[in-house]
Amino acid sequence: MSERALVARPAERRPRGWRWPLPEPLRSLRADVDERLARIPTRLNEYGYDPFGFDPEWGHSLLLTLGMVYRYWLRVEASGLERVPEGRVLLIGNHAGNTFAFDGAMLAGSLFFDHEPPRMVRGMGEYYLPRIPFFNVFMHRFGSVVGTPRNCAQLLEREEAIMVFPEGERGFMKPYSKRYQLQRFGLGFLRLALETRTPIVPVGIVGAEEQSPALARVGWLGKLIGAPALPITLTFPWLGPLAAIPLPVKFRLHFGEPLEFEGDPHDDDARIEQQVEVVKDAIRGLIQQGLDERDGWFR
Repeated sequence: MSERALVARPAERRPRGWRWPLPEPLRSLRADVDERLARIPTRLNEYGYDPFGFDPEWGHSLLLTLGMVYRYWLRVEASGLERVPEGRVLLIGNHAGNTFAFDGAMLAGSLFFDHEPPRMVRGMGEYYLPRIPFFNVFMHRFGSVVGTPRNCAQLLEREEAIMVFPEGERGFMKPYSKRYQLQRFGLGFLRLALETRTPIVPVGIVGAEEQSPALARVGWLGKLIGAPALPITLTFPWLGPLAAIPLPVKFRLHFGEPLEFEGDPHDDDARIEQQVEVVKDAIRGLIQQGLDERDGWFR
């Protein structure tokens, strides 16, 4: 495999939709996607994928959609992006969403659209996500992988930026009454940071709790697709697939100072939990900063 920069696809290879005339500002957004994607290096095999399944052909199309949501629907404001160091880094944030992980999508969008130089962020998904029809293909083609320690370590060896939501489904699916209350964190991300000497950047995300407020979570519904549970929200399951469209709330992302930890990655859980609490405290402060700045869900 050879390393090469991604390039914008020639017009004759673009899907038919790309030939449709686009109004401003979508033409500018498409040009921005082309220019930024061309500056991101990757290693592709002879089939056009990287070793983890990322496909630039998919990425080119999906990034335009992501950009429309990022710029015009959820109107993301990201502050502190300059704190994200070059090279390997773990972006650790609070989790919410209930129907679709727009918090992760907007976090990835912030480093692609607003960071200099632009970066692709890799997501660490829950074990059950590849079992969901269609979503499993989408997940891998956009560069996300199942969040195993081995996958994460291999990506860090490649100097990637990786986002991890240590609350997992505990944070993603919870009723609105528990909004912005951090749930129990897994310890694996901290052990990996120690093992690979990777800095951790805490991220506070405000907006994801309101994108699809949950009334309850139901275990038996989740078992139908192999998930731990499924939420009952204002729109799901009543609107079916349309329930994945978030309310047009405003997202705020705050990036904290990088945290570097020392110690034995094989320490007992009590010692690792002390270090995890440092990360959680930083995230709590960043969440509160975002909450203090906003004036309601949509501003």
